[in-house]
Amino acid sequence: MEELSRRAFLKRTTGAATFSACTITGATKLGHASEPDSVTQVGTFIDLTVCDGCPDKDTPACVLACREKNQHRFPEPEESIRVYWPREHYEDWSEQRENTGRLTPYNWTTIQKVKVTDDRNREHELSIPRRCMHCDNPACANLCPFGVNNKMPEGPVVIDTDYCMGGAKCRSVCPWGIPMRQAGVGLYMKLAPKLAGGGVMYKCDMCYDLIQEGKKPACVEACPRGAIKYGDKEAMRTQAKQRAEEIGGYVYGDKEGGGTSTFYVSPVSFDKVNEALQEQNVVDGRPGQPHMAPGIESILETSEGYALSALIAPVAGTFAAGVLAHKSLRAKRNHEKKKQIDAEAKEYHGSDETENNDERGVSEEQDGTAVYRESNGSGTTNGKGGTDEPQE
Repeated sequence: MEELSRRAFLKRTTGAATFSACTITGATKLGHASEPDSVTQVGTFIDLTVCDGCPDKDTPACVLACREKNQHRFPEPEESIRVYWPREHYEDWSEQRENTGRLTPYNWTTIQKVKVTDDRNREHELSIPRRCMHCDNPACANLCPFGVNNKMPEGPVVIDTDYCMGGAKCRSVCPWGIPMRQAGVGLYMKLAPKLAGGGVMYKCDMCYDLIQEGKKPACVEACPRGAIKYGDKEAMRTQAKQRAEEIGGYVYGDKEGGGTSTFYVSPVSFDKVNEALQEQNVVDGRPGQPHMAPGIESILETSEGYALSALIAPVAGTFAAGVLAHKSLRAKRNHEKKKQIDAEAKEYHGSDETENNDERGVSEEQDGTAVYRESNGSGTTNGKGGTDEPQE
């Protein structure tokens, strides 16, 4: 991200807030976002009767694919992370980069393994891929005090890590506590490294960049058993319900959290699944091991959620206005920089051609034919020991 001082950011924030705050915190942030008719909402259907957790692999295929695809986006914190007021601690996962047994800022998909006994006293060994559920009306996006967590038109919920301050409100209001924080990185390091904030929040974004290219998420492509289906969200919902009816099973994610874009099908009730996850200490009370409580509601459906929305909206709008102003300025500067580079390159190649012509002696033979005599030089340079490629 472009270098940004505290003063510059606050100046742009204040200047843009008057116009933008109400717009940003209005219809987009409160209630379900209105989506263009031309955009298809996508989702996933995860069949727990098919997923076996890849027992023949060191790392489950979906987990590995997610890590390989997103590793260039993983945080690189400064060596000495400072404690920031008012907290007396910070969250640092940088020494657990290879930990695939839970969600971390370096691991956005994990597999929970659990043994569950059904109503007929039959034991099932379930492998449950866990990551962001991508809610229909996400509390994390609606209640982010910085306005940098967004529900995209296609359905994924995406954190703008360039501007996230790591306040972790998204995690505290997420029904499953999915987002994970890494300290020592992000915008707060430039604006207020000793104050509230604390890093950047990370989670699955459903490979939104691939979705925009018409491709499938990495985990879907990698699954060797086809346990993770991807497509039109309503089609995924229908397939999940049909599969549950076929096996006398259960669906999770259809109603939970106010509705999501992720649908699980299990041969065992999710009451029993959730109970087993906790009894077997898979869900250990620490961040990164989400529960699977059926029927869990979104905080937005409560009076507390309405109150938080009213309190956070002005702050989120002001900050988001500053972000919007900075993005616009950065785009303008990038455009101007490109124009300057193109102009310099054009000027350079023009002068290079003139110099080459000057180095060639043109002599007229008796028959009037022009003959070019090459110079003794071995080639052209940019005068800096480099090639004739334009330099930024």
